[in-house]
Amino acid sequence: MAVTVPLLINGEWVESRSTVWRDVVNPATQEVLARVPFATAEEVAQAVSSAQRAFKTWRKTPIGQRARIFLKLQQLIRENMADLAATLTAEQGKTLVDAEGDVFRGLEVVEHAANIGTLQMGEFAQNVAGGVDTYTVLQPLGVCAGITPFNFPAMIPLWMFPMAIACGNTFVLKPSEQDPLVTVKLAKLALAAGIPPGVLNVVHGGEDVVNALCDHPDIKAISFVGSSKVGTHVYQRATLAGKRAQCMMGAKNHAVVLPDANKEQTLNQLLGAGFGAAGQRCMAASVAVLVGEAQLWLPELTEKAKRLRIGAGKDNPDLGPVVSCAAKERILGLIARGVEEGATLALDGRDVKVDGYPNGNFVGPTILADVKPGMAVYEQEIFGPVLIVVPAATLDEAIALVNANPNGNGTALFTQSGAAARKFQEEIDVGQVGINVPIPVPVPLFSFTGSRASKLGDLGPYGKQVVLFYTQTQTITQRWFDDLASVGQVNTTISLK
Repeated sequence: MAVTVPLLINGEWVESRSTVWRDVVNPATQEVLARVPFATAEEVAQAVSSAQRAFKTWRKTPIGQRARIFLKLQQLIRENMADLAATLTAEQGKTLVDAEGDVFRGLEVVEHAANIGTLQMGEFAQNVAGGVDTYTVLQPLGVCAGITPFNFPAMIPLWMFPMAIACGNTFVLKPSEQDPLVTVKLAKLALAAGIPPGVLNVVHGGEDVVNALCDHPDIKAISFVGSSKVGTHVYQRATLAGKRAQCMMGAKNHAVVLPDANKEQTLNQLLGAGFGAAGQRCMAASVAVLVGEAQLWLPELTEKAKRLRIGAGKDNPDLGPVVSCAAKERILGLIARGVEEGATLALDGRDVKVDGYPNGNFVGPTILADVKPGMAVYEQEIFGPVLIVVPAATLDEAIALVNANPNGNGTALFTQSGAAARKFQEEIDVGQVGINVPIPVPVPLFSFTGSRASKLGDLGPYGKQVVLFYTQTQTITQRWFDDLASVGQVNTTISLK
């Protein structure tokens, strides 16, 4: 019997009483690693109730005490990096090196949470009227919740609960049911770092649990990362229930290549950003827009892609398997549809075989050229190791193409022209822009700023924006009268004289 994944409620790891369970499967071998429960409605309610009780005391915990917990947590994550990466690779499939990167990018947010004292400062103005001062404080909201996807089971939970908790909130986390093991290990480290009982809770499940979190009256805010379909549902259901919501969703990220770009560097960057993590990144550069003479680089791009190694993540190839059999079948179906609709199959990775892993969910690097808007492979997020190539005659044409796409997560321009880079940055309607940087995800000093159909809600995760998301501003206007100032006529106007 595989081990069972516990729930975390009120500081205790408990066995779910659910009758619905799902296998956590190694995508390279189909080995069952564990069984995860779909929590009952009562268990979700218990987790929220635990967080609600803990909030009464946690919100009053001194800022320095909160910060020290996250200083300790970042130390524990560093000490356990190898174990966390190995667990992540086993359940999700990405390479060990990429798994360490997954953990590390989340670790950066934990370090940022340790600076909460500076981030949560309010404002003060003296003598806004005679003897009147006004100041603001950023107060925690209460119980917050996070719903995370399968592709970054370490980084994205670490985007969520550290900043929410550091701001004085309590938290209920629902990891992806496909790969919850590394998330559970991170929660155990958080408890070891000193997070009190009830401040962090973990529940598992699918649609019913998501809906329960959206509907529960004691949850004040929900953060979500995942597909556009589910994200739209979460945003609409949560906001209808009066909650704050931020939903980071699907994408179709374009990398625009001008012919003056450094060819070797650009081709390497395109391949890394398109095929890293087997393409299962919401910020993957999944569309290469080759401008003008850069279209002649396609054969070299293809030859380089052929040399990428495919294998089990633990063997540290260039790319591992996709997360599930269903994901593989969906990707293969989209490739076939792309060919049917007129795309040129410059590189076919559908029949890749990996020695020693006959049952793995492997898809090799695939390149579809001559793709046009309207084709399924252009309109849909493939979320696999498939790079589509679209030609453009000019930079203006490329900008118009990117801006016409409904998604706005990220885009990149490869060039050695400062003028072209400035024009691109100024005219492009995408939230995150890279100049010779293919995956422009910002460090935690800034916030993740996807836009348009890739995001619902006006404040992004981590950085300064998420402090505003997880707090409410209280404004205090105060006057202290001396004896003479308290004598006089009654003032029935709104003046503060």
